[in-house]
Amino acid sequence: MKKFFKSLYLQKRFFITLGILVVLFVFAFFFERLEDYMKIGFFVVMALLFIDVLLLYRMKEGIKASRNLPTKLSNGDSNPIELLVSNQYNTTVEVKIIDELPTQFQERNFEIKYQLKAKDSKTFSYSIRPTERGEYHYGALQVFVGSFLGLAQRRFSFDQAAIVPNYPSFLQMRKYELMAFTNKLKDYGLKKIRRIGHTMEFEQIKDYVQGDDVRKINWKASAKRNQLMINQFQDEKSQPVYSVIDKGRVMKMPFEELKLVDYAINATLVISNIALKKGDKAGMFSFSNKVSNQVMAQKRASQMNLILETLYNLDTDFKESDFARLYVDIKRTITQRSLLLLYTNFETMDALHRQLPYLQAIAKSHLLVVIFFENTELKELVKSPANSTQEIYQKTIAEKFVYEKKLIVNELNKYGIQTILTEPQNLTVNTINKYLEIKARGLL
Repeated sequence: MKKFFKSLYLQKRFFITLGILVVLFVFAFFFERLEDYMKIGFFVVMALLFIDVLLLYRMKEGIKASRNLPTKLSNGDSNPIELLVSNQYNTTVEVKIIDELPTQFQERNFEIKYQLKAKDSKTFSYSIRPTERGEYHYGALQVFVGSFLGLAQRRFSFDQAAIVPNYPSFLQMRKYELMAFTNKLKDYGLKKIRRIGHTMEFEQIKDYVQGDDVRKINWKASAKRNQLMINQFQDEKSQPVYSVIDKGRVMKMPFEELKLVDYAINATLVISNIALKKGDKAGMFSFSNKVSNQVMAQKRASQMNLILETLYNLDTDFKESDFARLYVDIKRTITQRSLLLLYTNFETMDALHRQLPYLQAIAKSHLLVVIFFENTELKELVKSPANSTQEIYQKTIAEKFVYEKKLIVNELNKYGIQTILTEPQNLTVNTINKYLEIKARGLL
């Protein structure tokens, strides 16, 4: 009996009907003829309620429902979720589906309403966009069923509790991998870069054939063989590419519900995958007051899984980033000249000048690319008109900060350090673009 009452819900239509009857009963005190009609009306409503409850509870399993979840979620992306609901009744019913979403979404108004025909099934789809890495706990799947009378509802509760981990954006990784190898990267703003110079390793000496580059003729070998011989080269591969993620307090800043460090993590996953597909070695590590989450650059089948699991457990802290400690650790552990993609953020020239000596020291042994972020809200403020003295002050200060970002780029370039100043949502695209440019120009 307790289970019965816990699953029974009286509807708004029933209470409105009762309210009307109460008002009419009040009038019956003044008009005695109404009293008998009101009593009849009350018993009719109770009878209809009894019939409605009987229709809903005549079958033990009137509704069947299940949830189809992915094995893992992709952070910052739209992840599809499917709900399958099957009507076992012989009549059409009104269903209201409430899915108990993880607490991270703070969604309290989620519901799906639908009129499900007799013996019919329906698949409902909705999307979620997680913005925090970690475990997402799904609760039960609740389905409320009502008949055509609409006086009561019966709740069917399905134990669909599940835990789904939210990983860095592997959907972006797959998308950009496909774009990179189908020559469609230009659709996302990536320019095609002409290869200049020769960054190649010697492979063998072979006979000259028409159309070969005459600049590669080996004259000594040609004199010995009494015929033209040419040096054959192969592209340099297996070059180490490291993603270095600053997880100090400067990367805690949010943008479109994602922290800057999450954009850096997603970009790291994408660029590591592309580097491995291009024949390079990929690695990563993070730092704040010390270096951690270190994955040495390798080219092996399990490397992407290792990087993915490492990125999954990475998060920001509120500590000051120690670039001196970063320099010492890089000098000790990375002996081969490598491409270092440093994801960090500088807001002022003073902040840059404190770390500039260490960046210069790193750049002496490695090809360093400093990647930091534009403040899009400040850019929008600069473009908006100022209608008051206070807005003029705010706009002037915003222009100062925007201009200072450009000064930081010039200062780094002056010391031969490659830079990327990007909006957070364009970080992945611009990082891939810079990597392809470096490979095409043979800078590494």
